[in-house]
Amino acid sequence: MRTLPSAVRAVIRHRRPAPWCWEAVVAAVDAGATSANGALAQAGPAVRGHADRIAVSLDGYLDRLFPTTDGSIEALTLALAGMGDVRALPGARFLAKKGRLPSLRPRAHILALLPAAELLPAVLPVLRKKTERHYQNTAVFELLAAWGPAAAPAALDVVRYLETAFAYDALRILGRIGPPAAAFADRLAAFATGRDPQSRRHHEAVAAWAHWRATGDDTLALKVCGAAVRSGGAGRGLPYLADLGPAAAAHADAVRGLLESPGAWTRVAAAHAYWRITGDPEPAVPVLLAAVDPAWTGNPALPTREAVRLLGEIGGPAGAAAPLLRPILASEERLGHPFEGERILADENYVRTLTEALERIGPGAEGPVPASPPALAADPAPAVGAGFHLLRGWRGWRAR
Repeated sequence: MRTLPSAVRAVIRHRRPAPWCWEAVVAAVDAGATSANGALAQAGPAVRGHADRIAVSLDGYLDRLFPTTDGSIEALTLALAGMGDVRALPGARFLAKKGRLPSLRPRAHILALLPAAELLPAVLPVLRKKTERHYQNTAVFELLAAWGPAAAPAALDVVRYLETAFAYDALRILGRIGPPAAAFADRLAAFATGRDPQSRRHHEAVAAWAHWRATGDDTLALKVCGAAVRSGGAGRGLPYLADLGPAAAAHADAVRGLLESPGAWTRVAAAHAYWRITGDPEPAVPVLLAAVDPAWTGNPALPTREAVRLLGEIGGPAGAAAPLLRPILASEERLGHPFEGERILADENYVRTLTEALERIGPGAEGPVPASPPALAADPAPAVGAGFHLLRGWRGWRAR
């Protein structure tokens, strides 16, 4: 029976729902049915054929400005942003002005598909409030980190967060901004060495990495991140050594020793770092293959999606992965682990990761790569992972 509840269930549970399901979701939000907001917010390219109707509906909600329509405005805004449609900008500015930017990190990454130059002026006032409520900062932090160098006009405001409980986020953003943050190199070095009174142990590696990204000098990053790996703080050092690549050759043996770590996330990070440092895929590929569970449901305790991404990064030498990945991609069922507000986003990102991995690996198995819907939001550029306290999410190393 074609009802709205059945349409919402279908798009949340199935990768390739019947076309009428998305049509019903769009029509419901247009008519004010808030029960469809969560699905539409995650739809992105799946509703590209309805983009004009969504844009008209968003304009109508913004013109009325009823307090009860904020959820619908967010859903319509994210649907447009997820397909890179700049007609989402008025809605995004409205949400920023009202302090209603989405607090879920995956949804914040959808907004990052919009041009930074157009949205940053609306985001800066939110950043400058320096609220102590983390949910009000999450979207802004994720946007700035995803925009990278384009977020440079916010650098001075970001530095002020080094004095708060959000210092880790600030360091991460400054590293993503890169050379435009070079003016703050001394402060980054102080955090990396523990000399800054606000510095904590989990700040050191990310600060050292940010110092390298800002200055181009890898001396401090190699020293701090290498020491973290040798001292047992693998989660704080491995992703950064991977980013440093061959420059971290002096730490290759220590990294290789972690391929047999009891922790799955550590083994996967070590495999990635060893391959990036040495260029030798032979020890890394079996570790990554072992981390790919065909029955993975999206549980963030397991690094399955990250292992798939890294196999794709290795490419042809990881050809043994192709017969394992193709049936996963062909599945009709979405991941089941994330709650409904993130499930479509989680699954679409997994589909994209699988698709890209198979394309980079090449013809490792017979038959074409199964067709799949496009991703709603691209991951940030693979620069670096955060500490493992942030790594364990369905997006993998979210702070990249």
